[in-house]
Amino acid sequence: MKQNLNNFKVKDHSVSGEKFKLIINSEYGFLETSPQPSLEKLPDYYKSEDYISHTDSKRNLFEKVYHVIRKISLKKKLNLINSFSSEEKNLLDIGCGTGDFLQIAKQNNWNIFGIEPNDDARKIANKKTNNSVYKIEQLQKFDSNSFDVISLWHVLEHLPNLNEHINIFKKLLKPNGTLIIAVPNYKSYDAKYYKEFWAAYDVPRHLWHFDKTSISKLFSKVSMKLIKTKPMRYDAFYVSLLSEKYKHGKMNPIKGFWIGFISNLKAISTKESSSLIYILKNS
Repeated sequence: MKQNLNNFKVKDHSVSGEKFKLIINSEYGFLETSPQPSLEKLPDYYKSEDYISHTDSKRNLFEKVYHVIRKISLKKKLNLINSFSSEEKNLLDIGCGTGDFLQIAKQNNWNIFGIEPNDDARKIANKKTNNSVYKIEQLQKFDSNSFDVISLWHVLEHLPNLNEHINIFKKLLKPNGTLIIAVPNYKSYDAKYYKEFWAAYDVPRHLWHFDKTSISKLFSKVSMKLIKTKPMRYDAFYVSLLSEKYKHGKMNPIKGFWIGFISNLKAISTKESSSLIYILKNS
């Protein structure tokens, strides 16, 4: 199943209804959302009660399922960072949302620091983490070589000034520190199946759309080596359910779960999961 990305247009299904182009970056191979909103206008595209990572609400079946999956995922994330822990165990989670990952890390003896631009989400997170979450401006104020692990769980695709942020991550990580990045994979089966209705494009909040090659190239230029990729299998179901809603105007659980299942099945051989975790080491 091939996907023609020439003049590929995707609609903002969540907030504005506007359409945006996806343009291939010839140097790195990722897709760029075009036009990208200005820094002043970008927050307006997050003003939706349905933006689930900024709330702890459980108003409907979809949100309840999301929180059940998130609870399972938190344990997997904790096991992952524990495999890279050092004596000091300093963790920075960028785009930490309502702080659940930081909370469980703190309970397991990590020294936690979070960054969350959204005011409402940050307030919720600070209640859970004893005020360990800061505005994004704090990124410039941390000392160099401060963190053993820096994590971005579905955050890199949201960040403007991509190269600038990559240099900041490099600066803040200790030598041999670990950078963990989870992002959607536009080469997955579910992305190719749903095409312009694929929910993980999420334009224009997602400014960039990555694959394995582009991540490796982006970070190799700052001497960070990709050492491992891991699938996020639950994402295929979540994204497919939401894609069904965008495509047909209503949730179709049976079809959504079926496409998610097929996507995960195909990823066993292709290694192109709906979302991937990239583990990179600093030199």
